[in-house]
Amino acid sequence: MTITPFRIDVPQADLDDLRTRLANTRWPDQPAGAGWRLGAPVDYVRELAEYWRVGFDWRAQEARLNAFPQFTTTIDGTNIHFLHVESPEPAATPVLLTHGWPGSIVEFLDVIGPLTDPRAYGGDPADALHVVVPSIPGYGFSGPTPAPDWGPDRIARAFADLMSSLGYERFGAHGGDWGAIISRELAVQFPARVLGIHVTMLASAVARSEADFEGLSGAELVAAQRSLEKGRKFSYEGTGYAMIQSTKPQTLAYGLHDSPAGQLAWIAEKFRSFSNTTEDLIDRDDLLADVSIYWFTGTANSSARLYAALTGGWGAPPPPNTVPTGVAVFPDDIGLPIRTLAERTDKIVHWTEFPRGGHFPALEEPDALIGDIRTFFRSLR
Repeated sequence: MTITPFRIDVPQADLDDLRTRLANTRWPDQPAGAGWRLGAPVDYVRELAEYWRVGFDWRAQEARLNAFPQFTTTIDGTNIHFLHVESPEPAATPVLLTHGWPGSIVEFLDVIGPLTDPRAYGGDPADALHVVVPSIPGYGFSGPTPAPDWGPDRIARAFADLMSSLGYERFGAHGGDWGAIISRELAVQFPARVLGIHVTMLASAVARSEADFEGLSGAELVAAQRSLEKGRKFSYEGTGYAMIQSTKPQTLAYGLHDSPAGQLAWIAEKFRSFSNTTEDLIDRDDLLADVSIYWFTGTANSSARLYAALTGGWGAPPPPNTVPTGVAVFPDDIGLPIRTLAERTDKIVHWTEFPRGGHFPALEEPDALIGDIRTFFRSLR
């Protein structure tokens, strides 16, 4: 397997084209008083698009990304881009960090340093990790996948091959959103190789009906009731994007691939609605760095196709996971897992419920996430 050093260098012509397209955006109407109920408000997106056009510094973000060692390789016929940051501590544990949709490698930029070199951040050097951060096939600088059937099972096999190529026969994994699903798939397919997985989402452990309350009492029953209420609300109000991306991503792609304002609105609304819905907890430069990656790499379509490639379909019972699993629950996430439900299918050895944070904890609550990842992998030493 050939591994090639990679450096991000978006052509100036692409930056100029982006600014021209944003300046020429044809803005839609919006009924009075709609707020966020019908989607991202025009005033919000318009202001963010103008900042993207004249205030946002892509070159600064490019330099920030290029400060990390990056590489590409070909696995199973598709390109895979990844960061590989080795710890200065020789006994560090290798861990794969995987983002989701509509995320990217940008999610993890602020946690890489503390995880790989805790000594430099006032931590215990024994907690050090070697970190591999791939762009999911079809996402970001991995570029579009040439085939449509890149689901979590195939991605997990590719990532296992990637870790082997880097000399990591045993490793841990962390992720949220698709990253959580892919991490769990790694554990299911390669239990002898995966030391443990740490996830911030476990969809199979979210309460689906009152039947899931059986045997629960006290605080866990209250949590399960909240989980069911939140899940029903999200199912009714928030899953339209997933239905479109899992059934007709090609049709959606014409708008997102051609209009940066469309791509911006599609992603920015999810960063808001998947987390705290009353205030912006994510820095807008981080948000725009993420959106810019989707735009410059032309991966709106191929990233959405992951939804159409889910093996077994939505809601299929998960296979059992026998690998030690840690779960970090953030209260503003789209789904709230319950430990008793999780223990039916997963080997839960670590469980933390945080007082704040949502679907993108590496951006919203990085210190909390860093501490929990360290604690989990420390317990496996």
